[in-house]
Amino acid sequence: MNNYALILAGGSGTRFWPLSRNSRPKQLLNLLEDTSMLQQAVNRLQGLVDQDKIFILTNELQLEEVRNQLPGIPQDHIIAEPCRRDTAPAIALGIGLIASRDPEACMMVIPSDQLIRDEVSFRGLMKEALMMASREPVLITVGIKPTWPCPSYGYIETGEQATAPFLTKTCRTVKQFREKPDEETARDYLARGGFLWNAGMFVWSVPTIRQELARHCPQLATFIASLTTASSKERLIQAQFPGLVPISIDFALMEKAERVLTFEAAFDWDDVGSWISVASYLPQKTGNATNAPIIPRNSSGNIVFTTDKGKTVALLGVKDLIVVDTGDAILVANKHQADSIKKIVEQLPQQLL
Repeated sequence: MNNYALILAGGSGTRFWPLSRNSRPKQLLNLLEDTSMLQQAVNRLQGLVDQDKIFILTNELQLEEVRNQLPGIPQDHIIAEPCRRDTAPAIALGIGLIASRDPEACMMVIPSDQLIRDEVSFRGLMKEALMMASREPVLITVGIKPTWPCPSYGYIETGEQATAPFLTKTCRTVKQFREKPDEETARDYLARGGFLWNAGMFVWSVPTIRQELARHCPQLATFIASLTTASSKERLIQAQFPGLVPISIDFALMEKAERVLTFEAAFDWDDVGSWISVASYLPQKTGNATNAPIIPRNSSGNIVFTTDKGKTVALLGVKDLIVVDTGDAILVANKHQADSIKKIVEQLPQQLL
């Protein structure tokens, strides 16, 4: 009954421009479903956490839209960080807010921009992770079995099998966190086995995480303690959060902590990091991925996405293009340069950001 969830919902919208903008990044878009990825993340928690025990961190540009999309979440549980300080300070802020309500709580930390369709399997894994965190002083992360040697993800090197009477999921100790490798190293990880993708999802009890932060990140531990006793949390956040050192939770804590476990996910998982990822979920027509009517002639490998589903796109003699039409802007790009879309965004006028 004392389970809580912290959803990280900040981030910019560069990779999915022109569909995404600063005020509506990936997690706020209806990319592949009738609901946004943020709304899906909240719905996925049904049966695990009551809505009044969900906290969401975003930023000022996105605050209004996040609140509009989630009317069932208490509005004061949707908080805008005063500035960007990476995941460790953001998570510390969430820990402080939850600890203020329940110092003995167990909590999940989940991103808002991941695609998981097998919600039953997700809930089953998280339920066991919460049970483990409530019984043992451990930090828990979720790992994804690699399907290809991806150089864009961090990896978790796993160790011995963990045991508990209630466990039905695969749970192992963590030997080491590995930073994003080059492609050759990633291939080696897959060949050797015992490596998982780091999904950026965490589970722990508030007492355990506070103890670990006190040991390895005293600045964050002090910030949490101040937040739990502050008469005005908003004023304290505005005053102290900008002074926190920007650092990821992996660097700050997870790579240093002693008792870390990882649950291997059996559910589908995709961080949908680019238009290339989106293409695998779109309807296919003669070798092209599209969410709209197209007329292709001697054209293949293209990705077509438009916000006007009644608009027809004609393709003639082209290959491997990304074509995105949002009414006020059109992107035409070589899909092999999808990671460079953010460089185009840097040159855009303010009204298109």
